[in-house]
Amino acid sequence: MVSLVQTAILVLSFLVSTAMAAEEASSTIAPPPIILFQQPGDQPFSATSLLAPILINLGFQEFAMAVHALSAAPTLNTWTGPSTIFALTDSSIHSCPSCSIPRLLQEHTVPGLFSSHHLRNLAFGTKIETSFPGRCITVTSASNNSKIFIEGVEITHPDLFNNGFILVHGLDGFASHLSPFSCNVERFATLSFSPPQPSDSPQVPPPFSVIRLMLSDAMLRLRISGFGILALAMRVKYAELVQLQNMTVFALDDATIFSGGREYISNVRFHIVPNMLLMADDLNKLPVQTVLPTLENGQTLKVTDGGGGSNPMRINYVRLKSPDIVHNLKIVVHSLFLPFPHLQPRVEGTEGREWNAAGPDVMESNGEMVDMDPTREIIPTDEIEIEDHHGL
Repeated sequence: MVSLVQTAILVLSFLVSTAMAAEEASSTIAPPPIILFQQPGDQPFSATSLLAPILINLGFQEFAMAVHALSAAPTLNTWTGPSTIFALTDSSIHSCPSCSIPRLLQEHTVPGLFSSHHLRNLAFGTKIETSFPGRCITVTSASNNSKIFIEGVEITHPDLFNNGFILVHGLDGFASHLSPFSCNVERFATLSFSPPQPSDSPQVPPPFSVIRLMLSDAMLRLRISGFGILALAMRVKYAELVQLQNMTVFALDDATIFSGGREYISNVRFHIVPNMLLMADDLNKLPVQTVLPTLENGQTLKVTDGGGGSNPMRINYVRLKSPDIVHNLKIVVHSLFLPFPHLQPRVEGTEGREWNAAGPDVMESNGEMVDMDPTREIIPTDEIEIEDHHGL
């Protein structure tokens, strides 16, 4: 009972100590608006079975015939959440005979639900990443917000269809492919005949990154899957995480944290690999001694046992409990039995070897986490054998 109270106090103190920093960061980088996400079922998103009949019934025959292209789109291939389609009329598509219709569809499809109300509240010139890699659409509006434009094409029929999973807006105007520089604002500045003065230049908002949607999706699914503390930590560190391209997160569930894994609370950044999306299959292919960066400055993880065969892969001598518990386009979460211990290099006498875990908690041969005596001698890891009585 005392241990649970102490752990609860530790959780509260951690959140309070970081709340002020999170509040300050959120003033410049706000989380995305609340979006309803459908939980992934047994079957992946099938654009052909769901979207094609909808587009046909709405009169977008050309886009309906190209729906198969979405199944191969990298962005939507693993995305199980909602999507918004800015559907061009058939006459608009016919205005560009050289355009690829499947590509046009990908360039006009974005992950997430963007209703007309939401679009009107976006800053003028907001860019949203599309399902076509490296392409962003630009959202603008009339001065009184009476009209909304996507790449200069007016949304003539907003919110034509919305079932909470697929949202369709109708566009009517000249069609064209997006530029390779459509996500890069600075590239367009070079087209000016004279360099604009800073005082005269309007502030163009940065691209609406898909990772914002992926973070909301991951935090929601973590909360309802028994990883509420990690979801809170990701919320606190949102301003830092939203800057990443993607990430791999190693997690402890709430029950494990409250039953002895409390060290994880103050070491969440040590359990996040930035800008790398490593699914279980990817981890198993990593060779032994592979070093993985973490968000903790100067701290890395190391593959201590390779995967494949009868031997499970281990990172910092800890085995994965359940891989791929949550994953989407930008984030994958693997659960652990224990927090990762910190590995420290040997100071003298044993080159090429490592020390065992150093820190307030260490992993004993029976797999339990115990408090380490500061006077206790640390043994090189290649001189001991860590038994796996608990699947660690």
